Amino acid sequence: MFASNTLGSVIVVALGGSTNIRLPNNQSLGNFIGNANDTVFTVPETGRYYITYQINTTVGLGIGAGARVTANGTPIPGTILVPAVSNATFYRDCITPLTAGSTLSLQLFSSILLTATLISGGGTIGASLNIIRIQ
Repeated sequence: MFASNTLGSVIVVALGGSTNIRLPNNQSLGNFIGNANDTVFTVPETGRYYITYQINTTVGLGIGAGARVTANGTPIPGTILVPAVSNATFYRDCITPLTAGSTLSLQLFSSILLTATLISGGGTIGASLNIIRIQ
């Protein structure tokens, strides 16, 4: 599946919290099912999956801000990125087993109050999530 956000959305993360990122654009979901808010995607089949994401913001988010993909609300270890310096670009990929019915979300999280604006315009992608079943 593939889904992205090209809208320049504003994402607010509460102190010590996390926020799922809307991915309403360019969706090619295959057999995945997205929720009404385009923030949660349900895995159709048990297997090993290659997961990759990117998040691009208009300014660096500061120390303490991070990104990850969650499965059933639990962070997938290989997807967690917490830069040691202020960063406007987040990218990770990993291979992980998933079971049918698992729900996946792309998130920003922070140890501080955070407001982030995704880049937009000119065909740019503010955020995207790509999930490929490999086995």
